[in-house]
Formats: sequence, structure tokens, C-alpha cells
Amino acid sequence: MKYYKFVAVIACALLIISCFLPWAFYPDRNEVFTGFYSYQNLFGKPGKVFIFFAAVYLIFVFIDRMWAKRVNIFVAAICIAYLIRTYILYTQCYFGTCPEKRIGIYLLIGGAILLLVTALLPRMELKEEEEAHSTE
Repeated sequence: MKYYKFVAVIACALLIISCFLPWAFYPDRNEVFTGFYSYQNLFGKPGKVFIFFAAVYLIFVFIDRMWAKRVNIFVAAICIAYLIRTYILYTQCYFGTCPEKRIGIYLLIGGAILLLVTALLPRMELKEEEEAHSTE
């Protein structure tokens, strides 16, 4: 991937920005929930977790070592798993009331998927060993 670091920075920025945008509107409470606000903190503050994942991912993007790329795959996979949990938690219907999904939850999905794609397709220049290629 030619623009690996640039796309990774965009993905992290998208993930962080989406935490501050509205994720769901609950008509029975007439409130909008974000990554940092839910009624009486019922859902916690998943925005903090996503910002932590984005920061760790961004640090390891700029380390040009194979172990850093493997850590990024792990961080992106954990981020996707936490995204699934958060999506189910924020968008499930309860007592006949279904929340309206807002732009933040969709941007969160896009950012997390972009993180996973950039983690799986890093730009690594492998050093060829002369001993492995010689037949003597």
C-alpha cells in the first residue's frame, strides 16, 4: 500500500472525530448519545477506549519493525471487536423503542474498518538475505 501511513493517520483521525459526534438519538429520552455521553453513564464512555486504540495504533504505524505491524493487527482486531459490542449496545431496541442511528456511529464503523485494512496491508520493505538465495 503506497499511502499506508497517510491512510492510517486519516483512519485514526476519523475514529477520534467520530467519538465526539452523535451516535444515536433516543426518542423516549429525547437525548443524543455520543462516545462520551449516555444517560446516567449507562453505556460507559467507549470514546475513551477508541481514542486509546487510535493512539496506540498511530504510534506503532510510525515504527518500521515487523513486531509493530503485528501489534497493529492485534489492536485493529480488538478495535473491531469493541466496535461490534458498542454498535449492538447503542443501536439495539429496548421496550419497543428503537434509537435512531446518527452519523457518528457510521463514521466509527468506517474508521475501525479502515484501521483493520491498513493493518493488514502495511508497506514493509523486506530485506533479502544473500545466504538464502545462494545455492552454494
